[in-house]
Amino acid sequence: MMRCLRLLLLLSLVVLVAACGRGTRQERTETLPVDQMYEEAKTSLVRGNNERAIRFYNRLIARFPFGLYTEQAQLEMAFAQYRAKMPDPAISTIDRFLKTYPTHAKADYAQYLRGVTNFYREASFLGRYVDLDPAQRDQGAPRQAFIDFSKLLRDYPNSAYADDARQRMIYLRNVMAQHEIGIARYYLRRGAWVAAVNRSKYVLENYQEAPESGDALAIMVEAYTEMGEQLLADDTRRVLELNHPDHPHLHGERIRSGKPLWRRLMPIT
Repeated sequence: MMRCLRLLLLLSLVVLVAACGRGTRQERTETLPVDQMYEEAKTSLVRGNNERAIRFYNRLIARFPFGLYTEQAQLEMAFAQYRAKMPDPAISTIDRFLKTYPTHAKADYAQYLRGVTNFYREASFLGRYVDLDPAQRDQGAPRQAFIDFSKLLRDYPNSAYADDARQRMIYLRNVMAQHEIGIARYYLRRGAWVAAVNRSKYVLENYQEAPESGDALAIMVEAYTEMGEQLLADDTRRVLELNHPDHPHLHGERIRSGKPLWRRLMPIT
């Protein structure tokens, strides 16, 4: 009986010590002053410990909802969430920051980070190392990233992030144009001539500076020819010759079987 009692007391002591240990670790985020809380979070961020950084930033913002530390903590937490591949929380943090501090000196950075977060949202581990077609991925995130960068250039044209945003927008424009061309090629192969023409026109109207504008014209030439609209086909071919004199279609290659241009795209890292 006494032996069982000793074992029970020993187990109780072990549980108590473990609980105290957990309480001590948790208490750090509850008792540190704001400057030390920020330093703990910042140090973790610099060292690449994103989860710990996010935890300290979260508690700092909850405990000290106002002040310069809190403003900077929100920005850095958004970056930690982005780096930790948590796009939805990162976007939420950024939106909250921009709504609370619309005239903040670093609002342009927040808007830029929003674009970058959406820019990489669909990137998978496999996609970084395997030759995957970015134009075949869902286009929701690229379109939103394009909108984010457009807003940055509109609201902060002199931002330090403006040049990088422009380069990313060119890449996104080409990806979205190639996505539309891929659909137009599909319609062409299926004999849906009108649908192929409409998709191609969409590319010319919205992405006329993209390299894929040549493919759009070539698809229209083939589709009009198949439809018996030879005048339209000839007119479109002349536009193709004028704007893309080296396009493979002009040298006998049928656009429906041509290689897509997405392999020319170099993702920005």
